[in-house]
Amino acid sequence: MAAGHFLDFIQVAGVRDADEADLLIACGVRYLGFPLRLPVHAEDLSEEAAAAIIRSIHPPCFGVAITYQDDAQEIAEFTDFLGASLVQLHGDICVSELAKLRRLRPELTIIKSLVVGASDYTRLAELQRQTGNLVDAFITDTFDADTGASGATGKTHDWRISRRLVASSPKPVILAGGLTPANVREAIRCVRPAGVDSHTGVEDASGRKDATRVRRFVDEARAGFGR
Repeated sequence: MAAGHFLDFIQVAGVRDADEADLLIACGVRYLGFPLRLPVHAEDLSEEAAAAIIRSIHPPCFGVAITYQDDAQEIAEFTDFLGASLVQLHGDICVSELAKLRRLRPELTIIKSLVVGASDYTRLAELQRQTGNLVDAFITDTFDADTGASGATGKTHDWRISRRLVASSPKPVILAGGLTPANVREAIRCVRPAGVDSHTGVEDASGRKDATRVRRFVDEARAGFGR
C-alpha cells in the first residue's frame, strides 16, 4: 500500500447514489466511504449499487468499503464483489482474522477503527500495538452509548485521546467523529492526524450531502493540513 494514500486523506462517508458520488468528487473529495452490512444504522444503498459506483471511480479517487464484518474470508469476498481496494473495519475483528485477511488479500489497503468511548486510551493503544503490522492505517471514531453505534454518530469525542493515539501509532491515524466544516480545521490542529473523515457533518436536513458544506469541509481540511 502506497503511503501516499494517507497524505492529507479526506474522506466523506455515506454515499447514497451515483449523483452524490459525482458531487463529492467534483467538490474535491478523493475517498468516498460506503458503509455496508451494519449492525446499527441502515445502509444508504444496496450492495449492488455500491459495487457499480465503486467500480466507476478511478484514481486519484477511491471507493472505501466500510464494514463491521469480522471474518477474514467474508471480508475478502465482500471487497472482491464491491471492487474495493480499500476497506475500513469497524467491527471487533480479532488479530488472527486480520492476519488471515492480510494473507488472503495482501494488496488490500486495511484501515482499522479505534473507537473512543467504547475503550479507553490504554486498550486502544494496545490494539494499535497488536495490529500495527497488519493494517495500513487506523481511524479514530466516536462511540454512542445511547444507540450502540460506532461511527456515523454525528458526535465528537475527546480529541486529546486521538492526539495520544496519533503520537503512539505505528501507522497513520485518520480522525473521524462529528467533524464538520466548522470544526475540522481546529480538529486537525489539535490532533495532527494523517487524514479526516466526515459523514453526517456535511449533510443537509434531508440526509443528502450538501455541495456547499462539502466544499467548505474540503477547504477547511486542506487549510488545516497546510495545503
